[in-house]
Amino acid sequence: MADTPYQWRFFRAGGFDQVQLDTAADLLALGELDQKLWVALSCPVKGIEFDSRSLQFIDSDNDGHVRAPELLAAIAWANSRLTSADPLVQKRQGVSVAQIRDEDEPGKLIKTAAQALTKELGKSETDELTVAETSSAQAGHAARALSAWEAAGADALPLGEATAAAHALVTELDGKVQDFFTRCQLAAFDERAGGALNASEDSLKALAPATLQAGTQAISDLPLAHISAGAALPLNVGVNPAWAARLATLRDTIVNPLLGAQTEISAADWQAIKDKLATYTTWLAAKPDPTAEGDGLSDLEKLARYVRDLHALANNFVAFRNFYTRQGMATFQIGTLYLDGRSCELCVAVNDAAKHGALANLSGVCLVYCDCVRGADKVSIAAAFTAGDSDQLMVGRNGVFYDRQGRDWDATITKIIDHPISLRQAFWSPYKKAARLVSSQLQKLAASKANAADDTLGKAAVSAAEKSAKGEVVKAPPPPFDVGKFAGIFAAIGLALGAIGTMAVSVASGLFSLAWWQFPLVIVGLMLVISLPSMIVAWFKLRARNLGPILDANGWAINARARINIPFGTSLTKVAQLPAGAQRTLSDPYAEKQSSWPYLLVLLALVAAVIWYLRTHA
Repeated sequence: MADTPYQWRFFRAGGFDQVQLDTAADLLALGELDQKLWVALSCPVKGIEFDSRSLQFIDSDNDGHVRAPELLAAIAWANSRLTSADPLVQKRQGVSVAQIRDEDEPGKLIKTAAQALTKELGKSETDELTVAETSSAQAGHAARALSAWEAAGADALPLGEATAAAHALVTELDGKVQDFFTRCQLAAFDERAGGALNASEDSLKALAPATLQAGTQAISDLPLAHISAGAALPLNVGVNPAWAARLATLRDTIVNPLLGAQTEISAADWQAIKDKLATYTTWLAAKPDPTAEGDGLSDLEKLARYVRDLHALANNFVAFRNFYTRQGMATFQIGTLYLDGRSCELCVAVNDAAKHGALANLSGVCLVYCDCVRGADKVSIAAAFTAGDSDQLMVGRNGVFYDRQGRDWDATITKIIDHPISLRQAFWSPYKKAARLVSSQLQKLAASKANAADDTLGKAAVSAAEKSAKGEVVKAPPPPFDVGKFAGIFAAIGLALGAIGTMAVSVASGLFSLAWWQFPLVIVGLMLVISLPSMIVAWFKLRARNLGPILDANGWAINARARINIPFGTSLTKVAQLPAGAQRTLSDPYAEKQSSWPYLLVLLALVAAVIWYLRTHA
């Protein structure tokens, strides 16, 4: 009989189905769930809000990414080390001795380490050993190993505190000294080798034209001293100048204390020096790794972390439960940006804004990139603006970024990827564009007129100055009155006024032919004719917003179309509002004074339209 498939439960969020992981059975059966239904298949270890040490344990191949097989392996390992998998979903902070399975050798080591730590902390076997306690115990093991190693080093220092420096110098010189003695042995083997193994005449001639210094590479490459059969290495005179200082230090700090005062050493002497330092070399190689595992302690820490963190990671990996249910921040949300009267909760870490923006642009989300500085520290973020408008968003504006630890950072906008933010913005967009166009044209016209007036005034001033310098007093005759010219101007003005009046009368007659309740419908219809096209375009773009490219640009492998629809997107950005019950005084002593002329002109136009209507329908 075939096994009954596991009965999964899903919830709908972000426009797609996401698996619901509530029980230990859900976690253990996760390997049976088709990975096409996982929201993500890989996430980076860095740049997300999750315990980095826990992620290091899960990232078994240490490639900087946690992938689906590694998450499944971590769940399976934790289940194999626990008497029951229930603690994995109980939001515990650690594990107790009683919950550890000890049926095999690794399990026994973990339990023994847990029992020892429990006794050390004065706890019972049913008390939890927290992540902090197990991590501290692991760190303590490394510290104790280091202390034991340092104590053993007392017998491995033939030169006392100078041994480390002596060992470093001998290590540095060993290759060059061995080269010298090998050349001398070859010269003893065959006398013809003596001349060949010394510096050639051509190489010395090549040095002659140059400005020489002892540290020049060409000099350093020459032998330490003159090569001859059975020669000893001199330490005072006759040595390569590039190595003279180090050979002098070798003589004073190592050769004389260990072998007695002498001005040269043989190959046997050099080997004797290395033999005397051999105990130090062996001791140094045995220095314990700071991350060294104690017997069962590292696995105990890993188990405690898995009990605390695996369920949360699965719900931010297989599903984006925290993000879409708004029951806390997701792992990729690193803080909140406050800027332009809004708070943006969808903020992700960014290493390279240009590289990130190339892919994140496909999300259809308005993204604002900021450099955030706190003292000497600096981070870069991308914040999604999903409510309000983008009128006042510009490069260089400043805000404040609060990370998940509550620390505040100075944030400055460095780049903006502009996309529709809201339907309200799309509704008013045509009017704002028209207002900006009119304002721009008026400013250009005013500027051109001002420049023309300045040019005319400047030319007149220069002309007057020149004439004054010559003693001339010349009055230009007034230009003759051109009747035809002014008649044409008046005629054009009359035609324009007539066209405007005709249009106004036509509009007024059309409006007055309507019932009173039809006036609002006409106004609403006119506004819709103007705003509806931009609203339709924005509506389609807002419905197509997708979280995937934003996270893919950060190294995630998003496996679903994680949509950010209009209602959900609005919840990610809060717009400033007065608190409920707040008192508000509307009088503003510095408010700009409103001119009555616009209202008067509108009133006169209405009166004229009414008079015209009454006369034509009398």
